[in-house]
Amino acid sequence: MPAEALDPKIVLKLDGYLEPNVPAIVHRHDVFRKWKDTIDQYEGGYDNFTKGYLKFGLNVGPSGEVVYREWAPNAIEAYLIGDFSEQLWGLGNHPSSHKRRGMCHSPRLQIKSASIASYVDSQTYRTQISMAIPSGQRIERLPAWIKRVTQDLNVSPVYDARFWNPPASERYTFKNARARGISTSEGRVGTYKEFTQNILPRIKNLGYNIIQLMAIMEHAYYAVAFGYQVTSFFAASSRYGTPEDLKELIDTAHGMGLTVLLDIVHSHACKNVLDGINEFDGTDHLYFHEGAKGRHELWDSRLFNYGSHEVLRFLLSNLRFYMEEYHMMYVHHGIGAGFSGGYHEYFGPGADEEGVVYLMLANDAMHTLFPPVITIAEDVSGMPLLGVPVSQGGIGFDYRLSMAIPDMWIKLLKHKTDDEWDLANIVHTLTNRRHGEKSVAYCESHDQALVGDKTLAFWLMDKEMYTNMSDLSEMTPVISRGLALHKMIRLLTHSLGGEGWLNFEGNEFGHPEWLDFPRAGNNNSFHYARRQWNVVDDPVLRYRYLNAFDGAMNHMAGKYGWLEAPQAYVSLKNEADKIVVYERAGLLFVFNFHPTNSYTDYRVGVEEPGKYAVVLTSDEKRFGGFANVSLGGEYLTTNLAWNNRANFLQVYIPARTCLVLAK
Repeated sequence: MPAEALDPKIVLKLDGYLEPNVPAIVHRHDVFRKWKDTIDQYEGGYDNFTKGYLKFGLNVGPSGEVVYREWAPNAIEAYLIGDFSEQLWGLGNHPSSHKRRGMCHSPRLQIKSASIASYVDSQTYRTQISMAIPSGQRIERLPAWIKRVTQDLNVSPVYDARFWNPPASERYTFKNARARGISTSEGRVGTYKEFTQNILPRIKNLGYNIIQLMAIMEHAYYAVAFGYQVTSFFAASSRYGTPEDLKELIDTAHGMGLTVLLDIVHSHACKNVLDGINEFDGTDHLYFHEGAKGRHELWDSRLFNYGSHEVLRFLLSNLRFYMEEYHMMYVHHGIGAGFSGGYHEYFGPGADEEGVVYLMLANDAMHTLFPPVITIAEDVSGMPLLGVPVSQGGIGFDYRLSMAIPDMWIKLLKHKTDDEWDLANIVHTLTNRRHGEKSVAYCESHDQALVGDKTLAFWLMDKEMYTNMSDLSEMTPVISRGLALHKMIRLLTHSLGGEGWLNFEGNEFGHPEWLDFPRAGNNNSFHYARRQWNVVDDPVLRYRYLNAFDGAMNHMAGKYGWLEAPQAYVSLKNEADKIVVYERAGLLFVFNFHPTNSYTDYRVGVEEPGKYAVVLTSDEKRFGGFANVSLGGEYLTTNLAWNNRANFLQVYIPARTCLVLAK
């Protein structure tokens, strides 16, 4: 069915300030419609087009034959080579296949299963495609669609392609329907199985319902941040285990009611030639733009040509592959440029329209094929319509990350003491999100944990985390302040900042120190490439207080549904008293950020009359507090308007404490 034309009135209803840019938005949508119609007309629609991984690369046919196909227009002839035989299985004798829409030369090889039986069964042999190109040169590459690559550093840092086709007895079978790397405490790479056994139960017990897995798509450089330099897009990283191990992890998570998201990196690719897809057929413009346009100077990587029919097949099939093969949902990376805030910048010549249209196609295709899918944009630009459905002129993401929030917290902790904090600005940053576009809030992520920066806990408590985090030592002012503000910052962000909450593993308990992957600059040390679960499991260390509060916060959100509720109504931002008060999901939140002042009978406004009880307070003993506020303590409203609310009640709110009250 042809995609419908965009009605400009829909865009204006969403945001009237977009009126000068409506022609550009309509044009962008028309380009999307043209691509979708092309896919429908020539490829049989999304369902067929996104199954490229069943046609390209190495696949086993219904009779057991192994079929290899590759897109390499610049190749004159090609051979499949490997350890499995001294024989070359050649593609050169097959005529070039000139097909529609840019599929100009598709070398195709069929190998009978009898001739490579040991290869199919053992999964131990390396393979490459060897191609002759017009210059007379012969080049060897890893198959672009390969589903398994491994690295042996004793031999070479270059990855080897391997055909993954385990016998039926060794293939993992999913048992559970989808639910709606550095994870060990030791200095080494963790495994999928260890994550399944040791980390999934922690996540479940803390009340989280979604896991985002990072650095899964194979990447040659472990030291580069979190797998953002992908070399083999269809291969789950072998450094953590086998594909079957990853399937077990995901299926176990589903059995716990946890949805699993994949961190998809389609914004760029590693520039590696020998074990990547760069210069795959000897040209620099097969999958990527030619010349400078195809290079990301900051990341030193390659940029995809999203206007290519076959590149779209590759990328959209990549999304489908992880959905089908691993039963994942997925999360996207989006815009990476800085903008001044003028709407014209998002729709002018500086915007990559082909890239935006690809994101529209990706969201539309995945939501069409898998309606429950969750897509999240990581966007630093504030791009309008990012979280609006494609049918309404948007790009189609379900959520967008609120990336300004962690930046705000880190700047405050770096440059100001808490008595200098501007509460109005904090509240503005937490609530400043585009109407109708759902956001995921967070205080810190892997970015803040990396070497060169500090986690919230480390900014708050610094060197005292090495000496005073034991209950056997004195509760110093630094530790007391750090524990209190860590809890308050997280609850304020969780309950006020969006429609979702994100935590980077370990930060829930105030993980000490930083992340630093093994690299030449640290003598390839794994010392800081770990999560120190031992500190939260130690019954005398104060990390357990922060961990317990994190769990209570998540379970409270699940019980009352504040993340699903409309945006909070903030009734008070008192700079002198350092008090913030707001209501959301029928709950009343009261925060006292004052470092020394506690308030008795402090008057706070609330819309609904009745009896309110304290259901959560950061001052509980089990959270490392002083028990100055009683859990379950009750307060009656007075029928007099206060701070634009119909009623008020009077509470006791100690310094550096937060309360949540419910009727």
